[in-house]
Amino acid sequence: MRRRLVSALAAAAVTCATVGTAVTGQAAAAVATTTAAAAETNEWKNVRIDGGGFVPGIVFNQTEKNLIYARTDIGGAYRWDEPTKTWIPLLDWVGWDKWGYNGVVSLATDPVETNRVYVAAGMYTNDWDPNKGAILRSADKGKTWQATELPFKLGGNMPGRGMGERLVVDPNNNNVVYLGAPDGNGLWRSTDKGVTWAKVASFPNPGNYAQDPDDPNGYLNHRPGVVWVTFDPTSATAGKTTQKIYVGVADKENTVYSSSDGGATWSRVPGQPTGYIAHKGVLDHKSGTLYIATSDTGGPYDGGKGDVWKLNTATGAWTQISPVPSSSADDYFGYSGLTIDRQNPNTIMVATQISWWPDAVFFRSTDGGATWTRIWDWSSYPNRTKRYTMDISSAPWLTFGTNPQPPEETPKLGWMNESLEIDPFNSNRMMYGTGATIYGTEDLKKWDTGGTFTIKPMVQGLEETAVLDLISPPTGAPLLSALGDLGGFRHTDLTKVPSSIFTTPAFTSGTSIDYAETNPSVIVRAGNFTDADRPNDSHVAFSTDGGANWFQGTEPGGINEGGTVAAAADGSRFVWAPKGVAVHHSAGFGNSWTASTGIPTGAVVESDRVNARKFYGFSAGKFYASTDGGATFTATAATGLPAEGNVKFKAVPGHEGHIWLAGGDPDRGASGIWRSTDGGASFTKLSGITRGVNIGFGKAAPGKSYHALYAVATIGGVTGVFRSDDTGATWVRVNDDQHQYGNMGEALTGDPRVYGRVYLGTNGRGIVYADTGGDTPPPPDDTVPPSKPGKPAASAITSTGAALTWTASTDNEGVEGYDVYREAGATDVKAGSSATASFTLTGLSADTSYTYYVVARDAAGNTSAASDPVTFTTASGPGGGEGGCSATYKVTGSWPGGFQSEVTVKNTGTAGISGWNVAWSFPDGQKITQLWSGTHTQTGADVTVKNAAWNGALKAGASTSFGFTGTLTGANGVPATVTCTAS
Repeated sequence: MRRRLVSALAAAAVTCATVGTAVTGQAAAAVATTTAAAAETNEWKNVRIDGGGFVPGIVFNQTEKNLIYARTDIGGAYRWDEPTKTWIPLLDWVGWDKWGYNGVVSLATDPVETNRVYVAAGMYTNDWDPNKGAILRSADKGKTWQATELPFKLGGNMPGRGMGERLVVDPNNNNVVYLGAPDGNGLWRSTDKGVTWAKVASFPNPGNYAQDPDDPNGYLNHRPGVVWVTFDPTSATAGKTTQKIYVGVADKENTVYSSSDGGATWSRVPGQPTGYIAHKGVLDHKSGTLYIATSDTGGPYDGGKGDVWKLNTATGAWTQISPVPSSSADDYFGYSGLTIDRQNPNTIMVATQISWWPDAVFFRSTDGGATWTRIWDWSSYPNRTKRYTMDISSAPWLTFGTNPQPPEETPKLGWMNESLEIDPFNSNRMMYGTGATIYGTEDLKKWDTGGTFTIKPMVQGLEETAVLDLISPPTGAPLLSALGDLGGFRHTDLTKVPSSIFTTPAFTSGTSIDYAETNPSVIVRAGNFTDADRPNDSHVAFSTDGGANWFQGTEPGGINEGGTVAAAADGSRFVWAPKGVAVHHSAGFGNSWTASTGIPTGAVVESDRVNARKFYGFSAGKFYASTDGGATFTATAATGLPAEGNVKFKAVPGHEGHIWLAGGDPDRGASGIWRSTDGGASFTKLSGITRGVNIGFGKAAPGKSYHALYAVATIGGVTGVFRSDDTGATWVRVNDDQHQYGNMGEALTGDPRVYGRVYLGTNGRGIVYADTGGDTPPPPDDTVPPSKPGKPAASAITSTGAALTWTASTDNEGVEGYDVYREAGATDVKAGSSATASFTLTGLSADTSYTYYVVARDAAGNTSAASDPVTFTTASGPGGGEGGCSATYKVTGSWPGGFQSEVTVKNTGTAGISGWNVAWSFPDGQKITQLWSGTHTQTGADVTVKNAAWNGALKAGASTSFGFTGTLTGANGVPATVTCTAS
């Protein structure tokens, strides 16, 4: 899968590793805004997804059993841990200054000193990555590293990255290490175990292939160059330099070269096939046979033709052994993923480099390529017979939420299958990389005996998602994500793999997700897909059950990318800023959208977390505010905000008008963290912070009333993840130098339920989290809920508000707070939260009956039984004069088991009215689950709706509307009579 590009993310200004210097060390001291402070030591863990990205290389050590490495295109490198069957990340120490080192274009494991491992690091060869490539070397299997910077760039996330391996250790003289370089830089060699490097001047061909030589974006014109190196270990003895070496080049007419004098001279191997690129070159040194797998492109996304060949290195004879030759109309793919069973060298396997439809195909030969069998065959079209079964129970989301028609199936065997490896010590174990995971089997030999072998994900511990947004609501699932390539997940348990990606609709990438602060069961998300491919799908989706289920809204025209989206504090409306399309707003769940005014296209939008009518926006150094639900925005007078660079801002729960903003580019203007307490009218920049990346909020520290702040920033010269418990006055670093995660921080949030817990989004290492702040997180075995609160008593009742008080709950660990709910039919509405046994209600409608109850919660998230309810009626308000009203009911959307409707209320009188009541009876037993822009009660089929505080007053001839979603079990008939009574 193509990963999100990071040209908008600049590297932080911290010390870089130089040639031959160590790049690991002790954790740097944490700092406050003015003075250094002790750093916390925290354990960082992944929120489990398991995989999620392209694994272009799996490398088995040929002399040490169970020593296996995997490389990724943007997520670093991993080592296999056999006892736990998990992968251990090796490059988490890479920081913002060298973030491109997480792009691993090749990896070599030393067959002589097996503790040694090498990485060819660098993500992009164009200006997206500001740094040159490097060779990272470790003498302890990746626990610590040293780096040598190269005089050119490497492209771990560039075209052709699945070919290889281009970094290889001489199996006889491990002082010698070779590197095939891209973009005309040729072949390079080290003779001191990777410390210093020099170009092999005698190597004649740096490779001329590029997918699109004229690409103006500097991506597809990349030349993969020299792409693999293979030694013949029988051509020397231990301690001597291997004499016979084979090299693959991305050149369709000259793709294989060799040396017989230890790399002193080189020549094109005569008689070789032309017209294709050798993605892989694997030598069976026992028989002296070199196998190559070729494709007509460099991949990994494309490739329509190819062949498999073998070379008798003793006689120089080439033999085509393609399972499906390129001359056949049945060959619609190139080949890659070439491997030999070292226990039975006549057994070889090869994969389709790319076969999108109907699935990948693996081929296996037990006679050196003379005959082949397929992993699946056609029976009677569209049915297939298979030699395998797939068990994805450990990562069930690999179905991608699809329900394809035969011959396609879900899950697929995979795509981008550039790495297919049989364990050199165990003929039954095979692993292969895909665009989404690592699959494998431990009973492969059943293929040859007529049995059925099982393929499972072998990816636990390897997390490779690019995280674009995160939310942690105060109730429900603790975390929801928006991810590149996968759309996103609802994470109900951080230690378990989610069952499915978000669907209805599924996005190719999720770009933004938000929840309604005082009604957190309401969630909205936006994302990307090509609109022309799915004209009936929307780039925005809604949930009213905390993200468990989703339904689509409508959308304005011309949208291909989701941009940012924000939910009103009470979930009654939404503001959406799709990329490249004007900002729009909607009352209700996107049944219609209206362009907002006063805010530019491309702005970032967020909501106030208290006032449901307030939304905010930011673009090019200007801050915008809306007080009418996103209909109109006005630029505030705030100055000094960053006009360049990536900028994030968020409003603080429980504090109307409190906004924190982070971002900018110090090389092109302002950067840092700013704070506003007046709805963005003015901002104050925090001192001592030279770069800001992102800001988030979590539960307040014990004894504190304001949320804990979390920031990815450069504070006191140190770039890291920081927490402040005193409103930004001082900061403590909560990560360390071994947990820097490259250019992390595009997504960041604290947990509102657990003090000290922070969730951090990375660009290729998934979602990581830590429980910071000492011993404050609640013990995991606390399952005792608080006692039932007393029945609330209502007092100080006016036409618009009332005060509630109740007898406090008790709890074995202490009551954390109370949530106040209003009974509202099938789905009750959260009115707010309180840390004490009292709560003030505001915004009520006059002469209206209300029913409220209270639920207590403790620090572990346990909730009490609901209190007995209290019912009261607000005082009468001012009259509306002579007037009347009408109501029109319209169904605006439906889906299995549910629907959405809108009711328009119009003042039909000659004078203004101050309020209205609408009533009807459902004909088919429908039930309202969520209503906005009004308050409702439902008894059986009978429904009454009272205006909200802000839309009751209507001038003569004026109109307003309210909307709702509901459930149904059969028909969805429109009520026969809808009445409206003015007041």
